[in-house]
Amino acid sequence: MGQGNTSSAKESGAERAASPPTPNTLPVSRLRPAYQQVADQLRELILNGSLASGDRLPPEGDLGSNFGVSRSTVREALRVLASQGLVKTVRGTTGGTFVSRIEPAQISDYLETSIGLMSGSAALRLADILEGRELLEVPATALAARRREQRHLDALRDAVEREKHSRGRSVKFREHRHFHGIIIEASGNGLLAMMTEPVFRVLQTRFLNTDAPPEFWARVDQEHEAIIDRIEAGDAEGASAAMQAHLSRIRDAYQEG
Repeated sequence: MGQGNTSSAKESGAERAASPPTPNTLPVSRLRPAYQQVADQLRELILNGSLASGDRLPPEGDLGSNFGVSRSTVREALRVLASQGLVKTVRGTTGGTFVSRIEPAQISDYLETSIGLMSGSAALRLADILEGRELLEVPATALAARRREQRHLDALRDAVEREKHSRGRSVKFREHRHFHGIIIEASGNGLLAMMTEPVFRVLQTRFLNTDAPPEFWARVDQEHEAIIDRIEAGDAEGASAAMQAHLSRIRDAYQEG
């Protein structure tokens, strides 16, 4: 009988060990700083949607009790999340700490900073950025051919005319970038817009070859017109092929610093 009780106790202990922690008992280990573990778990709750944009976090004291840490540890964890733009603190009687509402422009700015800092290093070469651009823009052009509206076609034609009459290489590149931005908009995919804009900006600010001759830009205008024709015709395959050829050729517009 004693042996049966021992066996039952062992089984009960195993069950407890296998049970996931409840929201009121979120343990932290001593392998990493406690504040970092709290920040990681809160970040996970935000990223998986358990805490949505605009949600108010519990008071610091309640969070401390849930995680089994001090209020100062919670405050440090919240500082980490605030530095990452995931939460913000509002003062006053109706204030508190809230999950941030992230705007597309914030994501683009973050990506631009990250790509800019890494560019030119062994981790991220110019060739990688140009290849990544092709992987984004060529399929986007096919989508634009399927989804474009008349306003997009009008904007593309207007952009090409401005390109033709612009003076100065930096101005021409700005118009060139605007043309490509309209195609991304016409694709109707918001994620593509957030991802391509920072790539455009890094290419312009860090890798633009200011020695490209006028004939180069004249050819760019012609290629842009060919792309518009395919988009206007609703020819997704032809539009993506024209964009692929265009992006491959204009690699000469960029150079390593």
